[in-house]
Amino acid sequence: MAIQDIYPTALRLLGRAVLVVGGGPVAARRAKGLLDAGARVTVVAPQACPALTGLAGAGLLTWEPRTYRPADVDGVWFVQTATGDSAVDAQVAADAEAQRIWCVNASDHEASAAWTPAVAVVDDVKIAVNAGGDPRRAMALRDAVATALETGDLPLRRQRATTTAGTVALVGGGPGDTGLITVRGRRLLGQADVVVADRLGPRDLLAELAPDVRVIEVGKTPGHHPVPQSEINRILVDEALQGHRVVRLKGGDPYVLGRGGEEAEFCRQHGVEVEVVSGVTSAISVPAAAGIPVTHRGLAKGFSVVTGHEELAEVPARADHTVILLMGVGQLRDSAASLGRAGLPAETPVGIVENGYLPNQRVTIGTLGTIADQAEAAGVANPAVIVIGDVVRVSPFAPSHFKTADYGTTTPNAPRTPRTTSTTKTRVLTP
Repeated sequence: MAIQDIYPTALRLLGRAVLVVGGGPVAARRAKGLLDAGARVTVVAPQACPALTGLAGAGLLTWEPRTYRPADVDGVWFVQTATGDSAVDAQVAADAEAQRIWCVNASDHEASAAWTPAVAVVDDVKIAVNAGGDPRRAMALRDAVATALETGDLPLRRQRATTTAGTVALVGGGPGDTGLITVRGRRLLGQADVVVADRLGPRDLLAELAPDVRVIEVGKTPGHHPVPQSEINRILVDEALQGHRVVRLKGGDPYVLGRGGEEAEFCRQHGVEVEVVSGVTSAISVPAAAGIPVTHRGLAKGFSVVTGHEELAEVPARADHTVILLMGVGQLRDSAASLGRAGLPAETPVGIVENGYLPNQRVTIGTLGTIADQAEAAGVANPAVIVIGDVVRVSPFAPSHFKTADYGTTTPNAPRTPRTTSTTKTRVLTP
């Protein structure tokens, strides 16, 4: 049998009688698949493996502990052989053929009247792959296709209207690099009918959407909110109530200073199913792009994340407690002064990372006493994450005089050898 002889189709076996001849692991896998399809399964085999006896003991199938008889194919819709004995399998296949019953002969795929494909299910899509009678090849191809669907690399979006209710997914897109969105987030984006997009996040992914996917821009900049939050909430609910799959694509994480909680609550109040997909928050990931850990043994055991618009008086004013400011460029001078008044030394290291992970990423490193002047001179602008504390010393972009000790975990307090780092995407400004 050649692949050209195959007419691909799918059998609906719900409530229909099928026969499996054989009692080993292959027979068990085939029986399990037939049960998943809703078939009434009878297994004929003198002995059965534990998987089959377990299914029989649970009442999910009927096991006849004996050898095969020609009458076993009477009245069934489909037959699967898996005895491991080619002569027995051939006899079963011949008896099924005589009664015009489709039969899969596991011993001889060339002579088999039907082939069982490698199958995977992603949402409501079932993938079935035949590969010229080579089951391992078929499984490898199946897994590759399933992975591509799971990650959004292949279109999983429905093309026909359905009667199912619309949904909203609040998806954290990470700091902006398209590779830092989660697999789940990428998959939901590929299924979306409507995308309600922020200014930040993985914007390049919008260009990969199908032409008929509507993108509604609701992006904000500091002090400028052209689409108020109440209107964003209304858009999400209205689109979902029209039966659409809505993705609210945000930068970072929806629940880290992203007002995701408000949007989720509004959706639930209006009877709309909502899913929250966590993202890589810029508060932690953007400092990492500049080699700055928010905690580091010997330097900092904790950190606080606040916006530059919030009161800093309650934040621990110690260099060993990392302070991370989001949306804080406009208030940087005031924030530095507030931390200074709270007792944080003026020589405390400060790092600013603009456009983390993007080609125009830029790092500015100074101290609490100098950073406001440096940022103003360099024209530092949002989006940026500001990191305050001794952890900035670990950055490969920190000036050499910051690196007075090795704060590694293997040789603490040994002299550090300054390193030089070259990159085309980062410019370092130091005092």
